[in-house]
Amino acid sequence: NEYVIKNIQWTTGKNFTVERGQQQIEEFISIWEVHESWLHWSEFLREEELICSKRYHYRVCWSVPTRLKPIPRATASVYFVIEISKIKPDNSPVEVFFTLESSRLIHR
Repeated sequence: NEYVIKNIQWTTGKNFTVERGQQQIEEFISIWEVHESWLHWSEFLREEELICSKRYHYRVCWSVPTRLKPIPRATASVYFVIEISKIKPDNSPVEVFFTLESSRLIHR
């Protein structure tokens, strides 16, 4: 039984803003099947200028706060990169990559 990650309709390069990117990441992770005890927050980290593209880096931090431990000891981060091509037409969708903390596997 293979686990399929559902997707959303990602914005185009010309409609992208840092805020829109963060909203879309929130929308994307809202369809993940995560237990309701896990809470998260997201933040924009930085913009990276490359020859053929621009990359926008974000972090989503997950934790399980409880009444006894409202500040959890353990957290897990997921790092997102939204890449906008300088070559492709500006009406093509952005490319999205994410990695789980301490994993080398890049999901696209």
